[in-house]
Amino acid sequence: MSNSEKKLYFTAGPAKIPDEVMNQVHAELLNYKGLDISVLEISHRSKDFEAIIVEAEANLRKLLKVPDNYAILFMHGGANSQFDSVAMNLCSELNKCTVDYLITGTWSSKAAKEATKYAKVLKQDIKTDGKYVREPAKSELVDDPNVSYRFYCDNETIQGVEFSYIPEANGGKTPLVSDMTSNFLSRPVDVSKYGCIFAGAQKNCGVAGLAMVIVRKDLIGKHMPITPVIQNYQVMQEHKSLYNTPLTFAIYVANLCFKWMLERGGLEAMDKLCREKSDILYDIIDNSNGFYTNPVAKECRSRTNVVFLLCNKDLEAKFLDESKSSNLYELKGHRSVGGLRASLYHGVKLDDVKRLAKFMLDFKAKYASN
Repeated sequence: MSNSEKKLYFTAGPAKIPDEVMNQVHAELLNYKGLDISVLEISHRSKDFEAIIVEAEANLRKLLKVPDNYAILFMHGGANSQFDSVAMNLCSELNKCTVDYLITGTWSSKAAKEATKYAKVLKQDIKTDGKYVREPAKSELVDDPNVSYRFYCDNETIQGVEFSYIPEANGGKTPLVSDMTSNFLSRPVDVSKYGCIFAGAQKNCGVAGLAMVIVRKDLIGKHMPITPVIQNYQVMQEHKSLYNTPLTFAIYVANLCFKWMLERGGLEAMDKLCREKSDILYDIIDNSNGFYTNPVAKECRSRTNVVFLLCNKDLEAKFLDESKSSNLYELKGHRSVGGLRASLYHGVKLDDVKRLAKFMLDFKAKYASN
């Protein structure tokens, strides 16, 4: 099958996994390293799986240059499970602490809603004309020295808003917590600026269900008494993420993705590729004479989730139908905001984006006069 005939998927997640990783999964699925058993079947207490999870932590630590005073935890439940885990682990008493949430889209809003079950939440709602289309200006941020932590979502998958800076609070004295799910491992990050970073794996590094948590060790052990054991950072750290049966297959695939990135130049190379791919689409949008538009402020447009609108909303159905006819799938925007969206995670190749770009140009040429 030629590249022009292959079906391409631009879904926001679970996202496409790099071909090289999938080929290795395929090769090892029924017989992992000569064991005559699948990686899906090996015991999490075996030396074979211990080697996988130890290597996964080492590779993730190498990719992000994670300092030694940070723990890396592989946890259940995806990123949503961390919306309450963060509050329960970083606040020691139920409803006795105050936390600061920057609301720039759907996921930070949901995280704040979950945190209200455990703490007093100060919300800094960043909207323009009632919509989430930008990051806050640094001068807008209100610092409260009494909050236990500040939370923000580094990249809002649905709105296509990505932070261009690190929104520290109180000169960096307040622990900063970030949901980095949808741009995790897409660019270098100064981990030392954060108290806690978490991300679901299903965007840039594997399959759904796995949450990776990078937390400063001095923040561990201050959890609320009500914290469920499986969500307790201290328990997970003490048991090296093996308190109970972990997501063995997901951790195995994540490690293959970590190695894939390292082999291709690490996060500096990933950032360069992300920008190259997204710039192709933004250039088409910006030079379409209004046929396509992007509502997000240019300085904080997402490199991984390109959202766009058509000048004529009635053309959206045609765009989706004709894109499918060209074997381009999952371009419909999230149901809460509408429009269109192309998610460009690591499994999406540069040539895939060029194929989408050609379709967008051809579609404009066909319907620009409508």
